[in-house]
Amino acid sequence: MGSIRKQTIISSFLVYLGFLIGALNIYIYTKTGTFTPEQFGLTSIFFSFGQIIYIFSSFGVIPVLYKFYPYYKDNLEEHQIDLLTWAMLVSLIGFLLAVLAGWYFEPLIVRKFSEKSKLIVDYYHLMFPFALGMLMFSVLEGFSWALGKSVITSFLKETVLRIFTTIFILLYYFKLISFNHFVYLFSSLYLLIFIILVIYLKKIKKLHLTLKVSRVTRKFKKKMIKMQSYLLGGNIINSVSSTIDGILIAGFQNLGAVGVFSLSQYAANLVTIPQRSIQNVSLSFLSRAWKDKNFSEISRIYSRSCINLLLLALFIFGNVWLNVQQGIHLLNLQKEYETGLLVILVIGFSRIIDAGTGVNGFVIGTSTFWRFDFTSGVILLIFRLPLTWYLTKKYGIMGAATAELISLSVYNAIRFEFIRRKFNMQPFTLKTLYSCMLAFGSYGICFYLLNQMQGWTGIFLRLILFSGLMISGVLFFELTPDATAIFDTFRNKFKRQG
Repeated sequence: MGSIRKQTIISSFLVYLGFLIGALNIYIYTKTGTFTPEQFGLTSIFFSFGQIIYIFSSFGVIPVLYKFYPYYKDNLEEHQIDLLTWAMLVSLIGFLLAVLAGWYFEPLIVRKFSEKSKLIVDYYHLMFPFALGMLMFSVLEGFSWALGKSVITSFLKETVLRIFTTIFILLYYFKLISFNHFVYLFSSLYLLIFIILVIYLKKIKKLHLTLKVSRVTRKFKKKMIKMQSYLLGGNIINSVSSTIDGILIAGFQNLGAVGVFSLSQYAANLVTIPQRSIQNVSLSFLSRAWKDKNFSEISRIYSRSCINLLLLALFIFGNVWLNVQQGIHLLNLQKEYETGLLVILVIGFSRIIDAGTGVNGFVIGTSTFWRFDFTSGVILLIFRLPLTWYLTKKYGIMGAATAELISLSVYNAIRFEFIRRKFNMQPFTLKTLYSCMLAFGSYGICFYLLNQMQGWTGIFLRLILFSGLMISGVLFFELTPDATAIFDTFRNKFKRQG
């Protein structure tokens, strides 16, 4: 677990750095006198649209990259590995088909959104270069994960992408460019970090493209195509399920409501930073462990991810919820965004549940039972789409948040039960319960003692007290061996320095 822990710490640090930059971006987006909620909502729609297009276009090749790469690595010289070449070509063909579909359905988009969300219609064409950049970067990111280079991809996607966004926002904020020019620049974000990743992989001599079909490709071709067909369906289902909220809100309400929902999601999504880092780092280890049939290592990664991610999620969200209302006032955000406070709470609980079930999706996805990813995705889509449609139409952004909480709870319960029955792996112990009790107890103490304290002083004191209680409790009750190991490492370093 040491290698995973080390890479996760580095990756999490870089991702948090990105989130700090992202927080600055969100602040400028939402503060009084800058972007309107409709303009901010448009940027969220770009991400939703781009994700759907890239999932359709990729034809499921990205999981194939990190699933089969160990077989290529063990049997071929690096310059003979043709896996990335075919993944790129397949994705580009898929994108051309997506462009044709986008052109065909454009009249429907105009009819659906021209009245309540006109900005979507105005900038519809720019969503395609945004999606192309997301697609190309995601394919190269999947290959980088297989190489064990998840730190650089996390840095580019979570930090560098936001730095470029900050530059574009400031250009608009200081009236150096118009909003129209801002959107044009915004649409190039993923293309920029894709180019940087290409340069990096080329520099470290890990980027090899060859059209010569290798013996490994010939041997596993049928298996890879079969896997792609299942994963494509599963990925489409997951993508539609995760992006449908903003699109439905734009249709039923307006882009302003999408902007409010996006800010609420951003606040709740702080919880997911360690989750994304651990998942990215764990991929190559899980793929190798399944290939070597090292079930004890798989079980250990799964169990540790559950307790570690649960504790981190409770720690982060506790701090967020204690201070978010005061933060909105102190930062002078536009009044409309206060309507999303309960949305933050509901989405936050869904993120805690998702984090607390660890890397269950990757445990299944890297195993021989990866088809279940598709099956569980179908169940999720059948359940989530009508639920989200009904609740969003009836209750607006609060309905969308509630649908997400219910759907993710059911989805993770299904995947947990599958892993328990199929692999006899059950990651939860009494320490899971103690972790929840520690978080709720720490929150209760902070709320009772400091909730009436206003201003930045109140925020800092609540942060310090809640964080101190959580960290002390984790170490005292030894809730996770990774926290103890990190603490011992720092303590030994200080002793040697002393």
